[in-house]
Amino acid sequence: MKRITTIAFVLLLAVAITPGKVHAQKFGYIEFQDLMTQMPEYKKATGEMEAFGKQLQEEMKKMSSELEKKYDEYQKGEAKMNDAIKEYKQKELRDIQARLQEFQETAQENVRKKEQDLLKPIVDKAKTAITEVAKAQGIAYVFDSSPGTPILYKPEGDNLMAAVKKKLNITTTPEPSPAPGK
Repeated sequence: MKRITTIAFVLLLAVAITPGKVHAQKFGYIEFQDLMTQMPEYKKATGEMEAFGKQLQEEMKKMSSELEKKYDEYQKGEAKMNDAIKEYKQKELRDIQARLQEFQETAQENVRKKEQDLLKPIVDKAKTAITEVAKAQGIAYVFDSSPGTPILYKPEGDNLMAAVKKKLNITTTPEPSPAPGK
């Protein structure tokens, strides 16, 4: 992935510079993930995701408790059960276990879908603000400078974070300094 991004960057530079002419292209960067985490909508979505996840976990706990209870009952009475009842109880345990597994799979899928549904409008809003700021500043390309991206040099003057945060009306309150000696 890193190699593909580097190749894409080199190709962009090659397109920007044609033989005999040099087209001045402005490049900008922004740490997209940092921007997202500062948006109030993101914080709200994160809270909704946590509440949704807790609901699913509670339901899974109930189902697991039911399975454990039925299994304990089965083990305690197994010696006194005839074959038909044993078989019925074993099938009942397998059914509960299958329901639990199906619920886990569905829950994971629902969590992913919920996350996509909540984050898509936030991502779109951030990208729109980035696009508007880039156009206003005459910037041709904006790169994500989040950790792990292949940007080797980024002059501070081209960082769009402040302008995009202003566009989104995000005000950052400074973190309180730790008390001396801590």
